[in-house]
Formats: sequence, C-alpha cells, structure tokens
Amino acid sequence: MIGVAALWRHPIKSHGREALDQVSLTAGQTMPWDRTWAVMHDASKFDQAAPEWVSCVNFMIGTGTPGLAGIWAQFDAASGQITLQHDALGEIRFDPDNAQDAAQFVDWVRPLCPPDTRQPVQLAKAPTRGMTDTDYPSVSIMTQASHNAVSQKLGRPLETERWRGNIWLNGAGPWEEMEWPGKDIQIGDAVLHVVEPIQRCKHTMANPRTGKRDADTLGALRDGWDHQYFGVYAKVIKGGKIALNNTAKVI
Repeated sequence: MIGVAALWRHPIKSHGREALDQVSLTAGQTMPWDRTWAVMHDASKFDQAAPEWVSCVNFMIGTGTPGLAGIWAQFDAASGQITLQHDALGEIRFDPDNAQDAAQFVDWVRPLCPPDTRQPVQLAKAPTRGMTDTDYPSVSIMTQASHNAVSQKLGRPLETERWRGNIWLNGAGPWEEMEWPGKDIQIGDAVLHVVEPIQRCKHTMANPRTGKRDADTLGALRDGWDHQYFGVYAKVIKGGKIALNNTAKVI
C-alpha cells in the first residue's frame, strides 16, 4: 500500500523548507504557501508593477548559490511571519510583505551569496500562484524508494530534503512514479493529475544542513538510470485534505 510519508512546503523559493502534518489542496493551485515568494536578483525580469509568474532564472536559486540549501523555514499563516534558520547565519523572523522587513531579510541572506554571482535585491510575489519551476501551478510528488535507490547508488545516506519535494510517498517501487505521467493519483481526499518527471539541477548536490555540495546526485542519476529525473510534477484537479499516513492510489 502506498502512503504519505512526509509533506513539505517552501514559503520562499529556494530559501528554506518546512515540514507539515497535513495540508488542504485546492484545484488548480500549488500547495498553500509553497513558493509564495521568491528572491529577485540584480538581473531579474520580474515586474513588480505587473506581478505574474516568471521562470526560475529570474530568482536566487540553489543552482548558483548552494549555500541556500542550508536554510530551514517556518511560516505562521495567522501572523504572516516567516522564521528562517541557517547554521551560519542564525535566525531571522520577518513579514515578507513588509518592505522594511524584506530588506532586512535580504541583508541577512546576502552572506550566502558569493560576490562573483548574482546578488539578492528584493522579494517578489505573484498574486495568484506560487513561483514553481513549472509554468503551471504544480505540486511535486516523490517516492522514498527512488530516493533509497539514489542513496544506494552513491553508497551513503542521503537527505530527502535535497529534492525539495512537496508530497513524499512510501510503499511504491523504485522509479514507479516515472510510469505515472498522464495518470491521476488520489492522495487522501485530493486527486492530482501527474504531468511530467522533474529534471534535476545542481541544487540537489548541496547538503541541506551545511549548504555545501557534497554528493554527486546528478552523476548518480545519469550513471544508474541514464536520466536526470527525480520525482514528478502534478496538477491538483480535485481539492481536499492530505495528512501524514493517508493512502495514495493511482486511479
């Protein structure tokens, strides 16, 4: 039986992750408060006057700034406050929709950004959806079995947080999820349509505690399975509650 092993959201794109016990999905939307904000850099084409989704190249992400992988997050929806923690930077609590708070956050995270790379400028927020890597509102689904296969290929324990997934499932076979694109999957009370596999980048090579690149995840994928995919993107087609240990079924 396939079941929900973990749930994660990432309030600010590439800047921290938060574990959840349950979540309520809405049809046509991303996971609530997932990638709601993103960090613009000095060459970003995000238009603050007409905010809408733009691709990840317009934001600070772990591919070019691996130290971001070491950030952990906690979002309080009632107060609108985000708390971020990093071993090298300590902790900061702020309102991402407050300009002064957002500027303090940018100053806080700047030490993680090498001077010869893009630099953080300010926070961006699309009004109707999260800043996922897809041009459609997506939720990412990953399986523990495929993660274990990559870990075994590398010959070392590997942290699941490297993959930045939303919904983690156990009980499926290794790489079984690669057969799901084009199919629907019921998870808890929600139904999602699986669209495509996720092409992976160097961000997965960074340790989620230290932010240092210490595992050749991409090499393991290529050498072991002749691809660079891990996990799948899905669209929510029927909203509903998902909680830890709920069952999942391809329908």
